[in-house]
Amino acid sequence: MSEITVDKKIDPKVLNHPAGLFVLFFTEMWERFSYYGMRALLVLFLVSALDEGGWAWSREDAGVLYAWYSSLVYFTPLIGGYIADRLTGARTAIVGGAFLMTLGHLSLAFEFVGQWSFYLGLTLLVLGNGLFKPNISTMVGDLYKKESKKDSAYTIFYMGINAGAFLGIMLCGYVGETVGWSYGFGLAGIFMLFGLLQFYFSKALFGEIGSLHKKAVKHTENKAVEKESLTTKEKDRLIAVSVFAIFTIVFWWAFEQAGSSMTIFAKDYTQRVLTGEWATLFVWVNFFLTVVPVIIVTWVLGLLVKQTFSKISLSNSFLMASFVIIWAIVIWKLYGEFSSTDQIEVPASWFGILNSFFIIAFAPLISKIWDTKFNPSGPVKFAIAMVLLGAGFGFLAYGSMSIKSGVAEASVSMFWLIAAYFLHTMGELCLSPIGLSYVSKLSPRRLIGLMFGVWLFASFIGNLLSGYTASSIDSLNEMMGLSGFFLLFTIIPVGAAVIILAMSNFLKKRMHGVH
Repeated sequence: MSEITVDKKIDPKVLNHPAGLFVLFFTEMWERFSYYGMRALLVLFLVSALDEGGWAWSREDAGVLYAWYSSLVYFTPLIGGYIADRLTGARTAIVGGAFLMTLGHLSLAFEFVGQWSFYLGLTLLVLGNGLFKPNISTMVGDLYKKESKKDSAYTIFYMGINAGAFLGIMLCGYVGETVGWSYGFGLAGIFMLFGLLQFYFSKALFGEIGSLHKKAVKHTENKAVEKESLTTKEKDRLIAVSVFAIFTIVFWWAFEQAGSSMTIFAKDYTQRVLTGEWATLFVWVNFFLTVVPVIIVTWVLGLLVKQTFSKISLSNSFLMASFVIIWAIVIWKLYGEFSSTDQIEVPASWFGILNSFFIIAFAPLISKIWDTKFNPSGPVKFAIAMVLLGAGFGFLAYGSMSIKSGVAEASVSMFWLIAAYFLHTMGELCLSPIGLSYVSKLSPRRLIGLMFGVWLFASFIGNLLSGYTASSIDSLNEMMGLSGFFLLFTIIPVGAAVIILAMSNFLKKRMHGVH
């Protein structure tokens, strides 16, 4: 089947890419805003005392719920991809998923009426994510005829993912902790609703992209066709996708320590109290960390509106309204921070925004590099990612050498954590968007939604393994010290890099010319 593309008459260009890419960019951005905004509050809400509005759960119980929730959102896309491929098409699945997630956040915001509302909210979020996540990635790939453009397209799309994560962690976390948990959960839902509306009213840009393919319709109507055999080339390419997916399990197993062991390191082992000039410096650094990404994303919004307002004015209007609210919250937040005293304690959660900030700052550069002659093969990109990930944990292992085995608290420089986040982010940019691109390039059109689901299922396994490994930090600290604990996450990814490089020729043959 030939690639589906949008009619040029209704598809203006933004930054030399179809304008539809940036509609998907903002739709995904608000979905990630809602997901990471809620995730930033989840454990804090569960373990907070009853008189603080929380549920006073133990850390262990809260951690178990968090681990399963954060994993299940990567499992349901396997089902959502199948539903889109065979029954609804990607576009309808995205709208349905966004609607379920909006209802989920609304239910979380009313957690005070009873625990049933909270659990219902989490369930709706998991189900909605399953319909949304694999299919929006599918639509990005459908925008392009030239396979060579997909790597840079998915890198730009990945910038949108992390812009949403950055804003969600920063703003929902701040509102939830300073105003009230329900307000933080509700804020996440408001922007999920904006994402739904701006996507729904932008259909003029997409033509037939995202609709149910005729072949998929035929599959549902004819059992014989439904069992159509894969060609040898298609089987080979699916083998390549599967091998890449296995290596992503290793990557996310280590990378997702950011939400667990690295957060514990930030909270209990990092010097975070700043005074005098250092406190003032942090306030200004945080000011630029907050404002610069919002300015960049607002600039992208301006480019999109300039090119498409006459065609999708209602969609643009919802998008502009959402940014008015974002800027109002940012200004309110910064006003409160500049009113602080000469001493400031950097929140442990603050380090979580570094990953998203580095992606926003460096994704355009990496995208440009992949568009040049220096565009290594997929296995090489994955190997680079693994080495950078391992190097980041190498910094943490070195910085932890002064901490004695079994010690529960220490005070090492925050430099080690910042350096680790930077290297991890560079590794992520070499693997995650590239992986999405390869799923789009290598999967048969009739199975692409399902294969995006399989890809995200690998993330489910990686997240689950990551959580269980992190739960052993205390016992491993007693056995080998924190330095030894982090060294594990250096050795294994670097070893994986060596293996995938050794498999490079094997994978290239099965990719059949896809670079």
